[in-house]
Amino acid sequence: MRNQKAGFKTERDLQEAILQEKMKGTPDLEIGQKYGVTFRYIEHLITRTKGLNISALRSCKKIRTLYPKDFKEEQTTVWSFKQRGKWATHSGEYRGNWSPYIPRNVILKYSKPGELILDYFCGAGTTAVECKLLGRKCIALDINDKAIELARENVNFSMESKQLTFIEEQSCRKIYEPTLLIGDARDLSFLEDNSIDLICAHPPYANIIHYTDSKEGDLSFFDMGNFLKEMSKVARESFRVLKPGRQCAILIGDTRSKKHVIPLGFSLINVYLDAGFKLRELVIKRQHNCKTTGFWYANSIKYNFLLLAHEYLPIFEKPKTPFSLSIREGKTDYSLVVPTLEKPPLKRKLDEIETTTVWIFPEKDFEKLLNKNVIDRYSNGRGYSSISFVPSLSNKLKCTKRNTQKSKGLLYIRAPFLNDSSHYSNIEQYLDEIKKIVDGELSNINNGGFLVIQTQDIRIDRYVEPLAKRIVDLLMSDILWLKEIIVVTKEKQNSEIQTQSEYLKIIHHYLLVYEKRGNKDG
Repeated sequence: MRNQKAGFKTERDLQEAILQEKMKGTPDLEIGQKYGVTFRYIEHLITRTKGLNISALRSCKKIRTLYPKDFKEEQTTVWSFKQRGKWATHSGEYRGNWSPYIPRNVILKYSKPGELILDYFCGAGTTAVECKLLGRKCIALDINDKAIELARENVNFSMESKQLTFIEEQSCRKIYEPTLLIGDARDLSFLEDNSIDLICAHPPYANIIHYTDSKEGDLSFFDMGNFLKEMSKVARESFRVLKPGRQCAILIGDTRSKKHVIPLGFSLINVYLDAGFKLRELVIKRQHNCKTTGFWYANSIKYNFLLLAHEYLPIFEKPKTPFSLSIREGKTDYSLVVPTLEKPPLKRKLDEIETTTVWIFPEKDFEKLLNKNVIDRYSNGRGYSSISFVPSLSNKLKCTKRNTQKSKGLLYIRAPFLNDSSHYSNIEQYLDEIKKIVDGELSNINNGGFLVIQTQDIRIDRYVEPLAKRIVDLLMSDILWLKEIIVVTKEKQNSEIQTQSEYLKIIHHYLLVYEKRGNKDG
């Protein structure tokens, strides 16, 4: 299609033509090809013109149903929704808003009908709509007045109280209209201490997507350091207004710089933990339909990067009483671990290797496919070795002789033994041993070679110990550059969980992939 950008006398004429195309519902790809503009150009134009970042200017919302078909509450730590969700007034027109399946699951699991829920990054009102549908009170605020206008449109629908009974007990008959406010998540002074039953929010991911036209206080314009600094104010206010023993759910994702991952998700978890919260759950939200093919598959292999295909949903809890350090001194009755050197045989390379940050393998071939994907992608044919942690009957932590081979392309540290019967003392010893191995073996890895660490979250004394985050915090080195955070799980585990539990079943592992560099500019 012919590029028409040069045919306009002024930039304003071009922009008016683009806005007319948007009103007609023309896809962004066609607009870009027709007028020779980028997606980012269209996005900035819409945000500047309309005051909020939306994908469609013409919206006709016909409510076909008030609830999702065949809905079942999530029971594990990996959530994957094939469809985004279009019941009630939900839609994906507001860029970056979350799937309504997420607040629906959180609201049902951590609140009761009639309780008060807070969303301080309201956006288009997804959480507020779900609160109305599920018989909860809601206060939702956003710094952008245009977003609140859109949210008011979205919560403006009628329903009969009997329609609530399809998902709640028969006593749930009351409908509460959400309270929508223009406000700043960093200042909740209009709310009393210990007044909120549940917080459910989806903040911007630093400056990845801009939600306003540079409105003062809009956190989507802050770089990562300043974003985390401002979010610490949000976290402290969250802790103040939340009732003791109640939960705060925040969806956050990572970003990239120079083909390496920036662990924004783990950094934000630290912010909320520093505010006094405990980590009750750490859910992985899988992005569906992210399998790379063709061009993206070839480039994923050529440039050795993975498409970001997961987000984190940490569910924090405000302790009922101040957390005592003495709880960490539990008796160590779990067998300690011994790192042993091994070199898994690699008979042949895989026909295809994984190209996103979520790897899902059948249980039967799980270990084989996991090992082959790691070795095929990160050894670069330059040799590799693997050190595994295995249970030990000894009461002392022992280390077998490690590989002294020089100039290898990959060191793969595996820890498949971890489980929920561990204690804090085991975990501290495990982390200490990881650090010793890395310090001792780093000189044996080629520059440009990789360190891959397999680990997983575990639950201790009701709360989750996020070991992947702990390792990322631990391995701060000028010559180790975090390249990928990969989530690994087995097929069909979610469907095997039949009975509801107070806690989610942890079914995912992590692979932390580090690249060895002489320096970060090299």
